[in-house]
Amino acid sequence: MRPSAPLLRVRELSLTHADAAHPSPREVTFDIEAGEVVLLLGPSGSGKSTLTLALNGLIPHALPARMVGTVEAGGIDTASAQTAALSTQVAMVFQDPDAQIVTGSVYDEVAFGPENLLLPLDVVESRVEQALRRVGLWDRRDENPDHLSGGGRQRLAIAGALAMGSALIVLDEPTANLDPQGIDDVYAALAEVVAAGDRAILLVEHNLDAAMAFVTRAIVLDREGRVAFDGPAAEVIREHADELVGMGVWLPGATLAALRLRGQGISLDPLPLSPQELAAALEREGVPSRSARPPGAGGSGPLSDESDGETRRQAPPIIRARGLTVRRRRTEILHGIDLDLEAGSLTAIVGANGAGKTTLIQALAGVVPPPRGQVSVDGVDAGAASPRDLAARIGFVFQNPEHQFIAATVFDELAHGLRLRHVPDAEVSTRVDEMLTRFGLEHKADVHPFLLSGGEKRRLSVGTALITRPRVLALDEPTFGQDRARAAELLDLLQNLRAEGTTIVIVTHDLQLVAEHTTHVVVLADGRVRAVGPTAALLQDEQLFAAAGLRLPALQRVLTSAGLGATS
Repeated sequence: MRPSAPLLRVRELSLTHADAAHPSPREVTFDIEAGEVVLLLGPSGSGKSTLTLALNGLIPHALPARMVGTVEAGGIDTASAQTAALSTQVAMVFQDPDAQIVTGSVYDEVAFGPENLLLPLDVVESRVEQALRRVGLWDRRDENPDHLSGGGRQRLAIAGALAMGSALIVLDEPTANLDPQGIDDVYAALAEVVAAGDRAILLVEHNLDAAMAFVTRAIVLDREGRVAFDGPAAEVIREHADELVGMGVWLPGATLAALRLRGQGISLDPLPLSPQELAAALEREGVPSRSARPPGAGGSGPLSDESDGETRRQAPPIIRARGLTVRRRRTEILHGIDLDLEAGSLTAIVGANGAGKTTLIQALAGVVPPPRGQVSVDGVDAGAASPRDLAARIGFVFQNPEHQFIAATVFDELAHGLRLRHVPDAEVSTRVDEMLTRFGLEHKADVHPFLLSGGEKRRLSVGTALITRPRVLALDEPTFGQDRARAAELLDLLQNLRAEGTTIVIVTHDLQLVAEHTTHVVVLADGRVRAVGPTAALLQDEQLFAAAGLRLPALQRVLTSAGLGATS
């Protein structure tokens, strides 16, 4: 390969899954040069993740899909070369880290790839230590990966990719399960990797607030999977912001805030891409400190509960935990938790990676059976109730959607819970069709759930929990893998369910989402509740979140200081 040749060449690439009628992506052409950090954007279902699977030969060699066009990595045709040979050219970090973890220890997991390249022992050891230190896992190198939190396993997968030494690193949603410090660690490690100028990164990412300072270029796929825009990242977002919003593509929070402020006659030019740019632009415009909130912020955030808060406080909690203690193997994860959740509330459980968030929400929902007498849901002991009795009261959505799929088609997956309750066939069809339409899955009714895109799997998993209309809905990272439009639809749906009386509990790393959409917050640290209360009150205490290893969103601080509130 000539020194000036691109690290990756993609020409007229179309990929069609075995059961799909149309390709996605479609007729995609681009190059990636050494030193670039390329952000791949597009609505859910546009083919972003599918495209990444063709870059190292998984498509067509390992996954059933029809491939038209060419991909060359390091001058090697991916369709004709073996995936083992391509591993030295392209390293992958999948959307679901569990899909690529294969060994029994953190150290062995990172060593696995370099060892299979038959590298000298000292080189393997050096790469493993360097990669694990970069992602903050060196001190846990002897642990089983199963003992790590979801964010910890994500960092482990990234360490494995770093250790391969490949010229191109492809990452699909690398920060989706990470706390703020974890995000900083990952981007610092990746920045160090590309600083030498001989490597490149392709990044599929929804958290643009963290990514904008890191990426150099943006490629945007439209809903048909074609390249809509390709250019410098800041230029693409500023010049095409309205079009991107219409496509359902995520934008930086500051950019979305600025677009909404137009409705109040506050026009910021150029569009800000970061909270710092937004603060400077508002100062230039002389925005008064007590301005009204932007359109869309009034009815969904924590301040909307002032009128009915007293009524709800008088009702008994719909979820109650007393002395909740949960162990995994010999390790105690949750330590004597006392917690009440009000009926009709939308509560977020937040905390740093490893705080016990997923364990807590699973114990409250009975997915991880709590000890008897420690958790009640709608008057039922979650530790003693039958799965059917508990499922009638609380629906659960896993962090990884595949963990709850059991049927061979999307339609049957949605219908399963209704059929177990002996709902008449006509009503089953009506309710399933309504849910398919609501989540944009009507054209996927006969598709196997495992063949959906990551965003489509998430929407299906939420639909399966909602379709039986439980009084409580618990969701672990509900917006993970969703494009902006679908995430907004999901959050609107949750607000509508809450208005109808459904109590909602979510685990999330997105504190901006918390600020804009929730009524209450549970702050968790080291398996203990550090604080619980109304969102608006807790967000005033920045030190509380810092002590739990969290940072309030810079965007939220800017908007609050300008008297603009949330921008949901």
